Amino acid sequence: MGLAPIAGTSIFDLRASRRGYRLNKMCGSLCSPANREAFKRDEEAYMTRFSLSESEKQLIRSRDFAGMIDAGMNIYFMLKIGSVTGNSLYRMGAQMRGESYEQFLATRNFKDAV
Repeated sequence: MGLAPIAGTSIFDLRASRRGYRLNKMCGSLCSPANREAFKRDEEAYMTRFSLSESEKQLIRSRDFAGMIDAGMNIYFMLKIGSVTGNSLYRMGAQMRGESYEQFLATRNFKDAV
């Protein structure tokens, strides 16, 4: 019995994992400080090391987080690329929902820190 999709969400399963293998492997490597520096120094060379396709490279270049999820990227690995490129979880969420950062924050249930 397969998983039932929920409107507006993605299911990360074995098929998605296989589809996003190269992206996930590259992003997983960013756990290492040396690899983060190598990525920042030359993104193109770093992506080539992992044999990313041109369409996968374009997702990284454009910071298309929704596209990365559709391409099979695991959300936890997406946080790695977000971190190294200066995109917080909330910034990624705003982009994925097609909202400004401020609009997205207005939908969050949190109180200002004192």
